[in-house]
Amino acid sequence: MLIRLVAVLLLLGLPLLGAALVGLPLSRFLEFPPITQPIIYPDFSWVIFFIITSLAVLGVSPFVWKLIKARPSHPQKSLFLYSFPWWGKLSILWTIFFWWIAWNPEPAFLEIRRVSFTPLWLGYIVTVNALTWRRTGSSLVTDHPKSLAWLFLLSSAFWWFFEYLNRFVQNWYYQGIESYTPFEYFITESVQFSTVLPAVLSTSLLLKSFSWWGLHSTCPICPARPQLLGVLTLAMGSLGLLGLAVFPKILYPLVWIAPLVLVTSLQAITRQRHVFSSVAQGDWRPIWLSALGGIICGFFWEMWNWHSGYPHWVYSIPWVQRFHLFEMPLLGYAGYLPFGIECLAIAQLLGFYEQVRLDQSTQDVAK
Repeated sequence: MLIRLVAVLLLLGLPLLGAALVGLPLSRFLEFPPITQPIIYPDFSWVIFFIITSLAVLGVSPFVWKLIKARPSHPQKSLFLYSFPWWGKLSILWTIFFWWIAWNPEPAFLEIRRVSFTPLWLGYIVTVNALTWRRTGSSLVTDHPKSLAWLFLLSSAFWWFFEYLNRFVQNWYYQGIESYTPFEYFITESVQFSTVLPAVLSTSLLLKSFSWWGLHSTCPICPARPQLLGVLTLAMGSLGLLGLAVFPKILYPLVWIAPLVLVTSLQAITRQRHVFSSVAQGDWRPIWLSALGGIICGFFWEMWNWHSGYPHWVYSIPWVQRFHLFEMPLLGYAGYLPFGIECLAIAQLLGFYEQVRLDQSTQDVAK
């Protein structure tokens, strides 16, 4: 409990401390709900684009190469072991219907379009769980319904934190919220944010049902002094959060990286299990699968946001605002990789380790 309290205080307090140190008015960061406004940033830089692209490629290429070179350790079995459940079929129809509603420009559908985001993502979550159940005979929906319900509640607070961090860097803002009162905005967005954790973690668990050749026996990393490393990375993560308000045009990628570093560092210092623990045994599945789950959900978030009628977000990201896929600049998708790991780290920090465990076999039921 203490580590959670310390993490919350640092995550919320460090960006504010950085703003105070450079004399920025704190009231602009403390308004709630935090309604962001458009801001003009430097549009594009080939140098920055190349640096971020190189870092992203460098980070994922070892795993991609491992998947290409490896072979399954067991004979190929059926892709699906169970019949598709009735509730999965219903969720597919539900998702298609609300997708059609979300993109339908007819004025008659205006009011239902404004609230279509949540039912659309509920359909996605149930469909992904149905696919997981068809492959393994288990899922969050069928085996852990209470934990899944808690994830919905926790997810709202989780994403409001990123809305708070966005006040310091202003990388995205919302259109279509002008007519909302602050209370209406808070309720509407809280309901929508509740789907984030369930979507990412459900997707990661579906990915886990596949063999993911070789990722359970990749290069182990076992630091000789993990607590000292935890202290050093905690200092780095803290400095990153501290600097968000000071250098927002430069440090904005740390919105997605620094909280993950800070949380796992605290866990390492206190000798608790964390999202990177299995790496010491060479098992990179939790990292790879949660990152991939994040970017898959990111693709659907951006696609469904593209022509949506609900309040929709627009980006203003320094130096890389080019080569868009939907509303998102192409390099912006790199942020979904650490964000997926962050979703897993927060879920496990809050006590959902067994429910969303990605470092164990699915009993080789579907390879």
